[in-house]
Amino acid sequence: MLWLLLAAALAAASVLAWWGDTVWLDWQPQRAWPEAWRWWTAALVHWTPMHLGANLLATALVAAYGWAARVPPAVALAWLASWPFTHLALWAKPELLHYGGLSGVLHAGVAAATLWLVLRGQGGQRSIGWLMLVGQSVKLLVEQPWGAAIHPPTELDVAVAPLAHASGSIAGALCTALALWLTRAPRA
Repeated sequence: MLWLLLAAALAAASVLAWWGDTVWLDWQPQRAWPEAWRWWTAALVHWTPMHLGANLLATALVAAYGWAARVPPAVALAWLASWPFTHLALWAKPELLHYGGLSGVLHAGVAAATLWLVLRGQGGQRSIGWLMLVGQSVKLLVEQPWGAAIHPPTELDVAVAPLAHASGSIAGALCTALALWLTRAPRA
């Protein structure tokens, strides 16, 4: 399943990036256009072992969620397409000079699988999708992405950029909505 392959690739690339030089990989707004790879590599950068471990665990959970939801390849491709757009909103916070981590891209994955369930789920799947949609929305509101660029370090010993969570969620939902529209079945 493409969804599981994408999740495995994110995890493997994050582990490989752990050994790399983050100055060449992390999100730096002033370098985003001349060094366009940062739109992708920023998600692979982790600042502490706990940060990496937590995001690898979260990647496994997002993989399991998409697998249980039986997302089609179009939704997995939408998740992949949302990856660079997850970082687009970070320009709204110029004080955020460096950003790294999978959390924004993982929020995009949750939004993608959730929208799939809400729009195309069967039976109880739709209810799960709606519950996840409400839960993710409440989480994002509590994090206040319109507020401070970063929240102080948490138990992961790394600051959190809530705007990345919100922008990832929006990018994942928009890319999935487009994918579902493009792959809709013709009406009889």
